[in-house]
Amino acid sequence: MIIPALDIINGNIVRLYQGSYHMQTNYGKPISFLKRYIHQGAKMIHLVDLDGAQNPIKRQSLLINQLIKEAAPLSKIQTGGGIRNATDIEILLESGATRIVLGSIAVTQPKMVKKWFEYFDPNTLVLAIDIRISSEEDRKIAIYGWQKETNLQLEQIIEEYYAVGLKHVLCTDISKDGTLLGSNISLYRSICHSWPKILFQSSGGVNKLIEIPKLRSSGVK
Repeated sequence: MIIPALDIINGNIVRLYQGSYHMQTNYGKPISFLKRYIHQGAKMIHLVDLDGAQNPIKRQSLLINQLIKEAAPLSKIQTGGGIRNATDIEILLESGATRIVLGSIAVTQPKMVKKWFEYFDPNTLVLAIDIRISSEEDRKIAIYGWQKETNLQLEQIIEEYYAVGLKHVLCTDISKDGTLLGSNISLYRSICHSWPKILFQSSGGVNKLIEIPKLRSSGVK
């Protein structure tokens, strides 16, 4: 499935180059893009509240809820950015979101997030893993809108949440994100092979239609 992603800062669609908030291209209000993708047949749209990801106090909740309602019933929404408690998840699900994306909080407060996987249907939760790759053996996770690098490795967090029913993973190679230089096919082939029961979503760098069948053959969904 092709899932259009709309990254939102201060009410506008942006493209960050390699995750840098200082290197962003502004494309204007999200509603026109949302309607265009729905008209083109998108079955699911990914909304990222980058203000919320960087600082939960700045979550754009009203705008996200508006976009969720605008998309229904033709397109489903998966959304994240600044999710910090179970109430945030419940409100978004009740508003009509299909999946809730959990990123930084899954790294900083794993005990709490694991309880969410037990409380909510795991099919409604997506683990977002943003990584900076130094080598095939060094794939460290970045959090808070890619602003802070951790010592936690990609494999560690997948194994940790796989034990509590993890179903969906959105994995982004930050070095590819916003560059339009092509996807990291080898990364997705590797992780899909290691965890065949997880539904992986690829993110970052897609620039040509020819990449879509390559990504599908790597195992991403």
